[in-house]
Amino acid sequence: MFPQVVVDFYSANQELLWLTTLFADLGFTVLLYRLFGKAGLQVAIAVAIILANLQGPKLTVIFGLQTSLGVIFYSSIFFATDLLSEIYGKAAANKAVRMGFVVSVIVLVMMSLALLYVPSGRPETAEFSASIHNAFATIVNFTPRFIFGSLLAYYISQHFDVWAFHKIKSVTGERWLWLRNNLSTMSSQVVDTVIYSLVTWWGIVDLETALALGAAKYLFKVVIAMIDTVFIYWARHTFRMANPSPQPAE
Repeated sequence: MFPQVVVDFYSANQELLWLTTLFADLGFTVLLYRLFGKAGLQVAIAVAIILANLQGPKLTVIFGLQTSLGVIFYSSIFFATDLLSEIYGKAAANKAVRMGFVVSVIVLVMMSLALLYVPSGRPETAEFSASIHNAFATIVNFTPRFIFGSLLAYYISQHFDVWAFHKIKSVTGERWLWLRNNLSTMSSQVVDTVIYSLVTWWGIVDLETALALGAAKYLFKVVIAMIDTVFIYWARHTFRMANPSPQPAE
């Protein structure tokens, strides 16, 4: 898809690639909001869930730490729900969380059903079909632990994020958006990381290792939360320019 010069540059500069991916993801979320409003943010959450599921198994090393690409896209869900909370209110954010949960279930079920299809055995396509099937199985052959852990962590942490955001907003009012955006996201990401790490890894590795695996991901989530502050101010400014007297529905 990209020219070879771009491929070579990013192959030698993986940290820049990570930042580029993050800025592109957050930028596309704001773009969807600017084009389609509330519906755009709901779409952004659905897209992030699909990308997180597809790219979650891909591991890489960034800044000396091993991480999954799914961290970027999963973290952007918290950004979208915080933006929904800020502009459209608590009810809209909680509705988006429930929609995201349903999307997660649908994606997991449909991708798992796709694995049940036997690849074509016709001579002219058998080799290609088998290779695609095996590659697909590697990506989407989720274990029951992964499914339960990811769904449980998503549902609880996202609802906690919305609650924390509005709890902080009840104290700060319209001031200090950076504070409620970062505190709500960072605290809810702790909830998400602990639940996911314990459910997915406990019993497979010891408790200390399970928490260590989660801690590395959490560091990246904290960095993303701080970076997305710029984007949430940008999106709120856009809303206020278009709506001089906003009246969010609580």
